[in-house]
Amino acid sequence: MSTILIDKLLETVVVRGASDLHLAVGQPPVLRLHGRLVKLETKSLEPADTVSLMKSITPQRCQQELQERGGTDFGFAFGTKARFRVSVFKQKGNTGLVLRQIPTELLSMEQLGTPPVMHDLILRPRGLILVTGPTGSGKSTTLAACIDYLNTNVDHHIITIEDPIEFYHYHKKSTVNQREVGVDVMSFADAIRGALRQDPDVILVGEMRDLETIEAAITAAETGHVVFGTLHTTGAQGTVNRIIDVFPTNQQDQIRTQLSTSILGILSQQLLPRIQGGRVAAYEMLVVTPAIANLIRENKTFRINSSIQTGHKLGMQLLDDHLFQLWRDGIVTKEDVLIKSNFPDILDQKIRRYEAGLETGGDEEEEEEEEDNGKKKK
Repeated sequence: MSTILIDKLLETVVVRGASDLHLAVGQPPVLRLHGRLVKLETKSLEPADTVSLMKSITPQRCQQELQERGGTDFGFAFGTKARFRVSVFKQKGNTGLVLRQIPTELLSMEQLGTPPVMHDLILRPRGLILVTGPTGSGKSTTLAACIDYLNTNVDHHIITIEDPIEFYHYHKKSTVNQREVGVDVMSFADAIRGALRQDPDVILVGEMRDLETIEAAITAAETGHVVFGTLHTTGAQGTVNRIIDVFPTNQQDQIRTQLSTSILGILSQQLLPRIQGGRVAAYEMLVVTPAIANLIRENKTFRINSSIQTGHKLGMQLLDDHLFQLWRDGIVTKEDVLIKSNFPDILDQKIRRYEAGLETGGDEEEEEEEEDNGKKKK
């Protein structure tokens, strides 16, 4: 019975375009649709239901891990219709599951609205590119689009290290080898060190979650490879601080120096529900210039945000400026942009000024030119 049920549920997820399926004892299955949770109109799940649903899709090694550690993650394919990233966990002694749908169709960077400067950054011969944001903000989708762009346009050897593998990439102009942590390799750090002996041009590190992985990723970026990494941080400024803070105090100066020479850029993103349905990404983009590299080296990261604001011509933008544009263009609601904002009070004031006709909301470039002219007059 459970296999029929899981197939029906997964079919519903695919047909309705839900991003996630939640299965918990004591309530019906729940979908996340365009960022909102919606209960299906079926019976509440009993403890036996979630166990049989779990067993129908969970590999044996993961079932064992669930028993031993209280949780497990894996990826699986629902025929040719979709792939899912599954997290199984114990709660109140019962089994719970969350299945995240991974679209089978890769979206391009243009379709996602990724800042155009990312095209230039990912074609550089070496360096670290970070994609950051909270869970469910679309980091994996952005990285898959970057890998697909390289795979289509250049003859690189691309190695991805993921936990679990999400998007499947097939060899196009590049050769793409995808390694799953726990299946193909023991840890992220081991896989990065191994990758350096496999003649890679590009290494994707699914998650830079500990000191060892961060250290290995920075070393790989320094030694002539492009390294993509993700972190659960918000904003470019916070990301730099987070990386440095992972290291013991006596190593922090050295890491600042290494990071300042190896980092190419940071893309930080948030997903918002569109008023018309579906979702849209808001981006913060930091391009590391020699001046910004200096700020990182000299521990003056608090100045990064103002550097992003004045770096508009270099393709940089602050998250809150992009949120403001999305609101001004009628794509998202004021409530949603304020929830996702890094500085909600300041953004709220800007929106109020715009509504009162005091703020043009024009491009920063015009404002910069006015500033420049003002300086010249003085």
